Amino acid sequence: MTMTEKAKTREPQADPAVSVVGPHDGETIVLGATRMRVLEDGSHTGHRLAIAESVLAPHTQGPPQHRHGQHDEGFYVLSGTVRFTVGYEDYNAAAGTLVMVPPGTPHTFANLTDQPAVMLSTFTPDLYVQYFRDLHEVLASGQPLTPQANVATMSRYATQPATDLA
Repeated sequence: MTMTEKAKTREPQADPAVSVVGPHDGETIVLGATRMRVLEDGSHTGHRLAIAESVLAPHTQGPPQHRHGQHDEGFYVLSGTVRFTVGYEDYNAAAGTLVMVPPGTPHTFANLTDQPAVMLSTFTPDLYVQYFRDLHEVLASGQPLTPQANVATMSRYATQPATDLA
């Protein structure tokens, strides 16, 4: 079984082993102008942690501002600059910046620059990785990703839009 096949399994390993994901390994999920590479989907961590690398194309808007009910989300900017909006506050996070978002905190992000931005994201626990897989399936089926479909998918993973913000 290849590393990529192991990364796609959802069951924790009975006899945990070291997981090594090479620079060309991992599961790739393309969502419009964003390419995500799942480095750890939780199957090697007892579902306590998932990690993904995301490449945001220039001028890429992120998701609508939203809140997670059951997981922390971390973003470490590897290159470029990512604009994070947390509630009513904007933060321009340059390479080397870590943004940690606890459950219940409204947030979103975007790449407003002319250069790609790369960030490493963590999900603790791993709940939200399946959300990205589900969105990819919607797009792969040829269906449009409407705001309603996105909200319905979010709701399956204890996440909701932050509709109380203007």
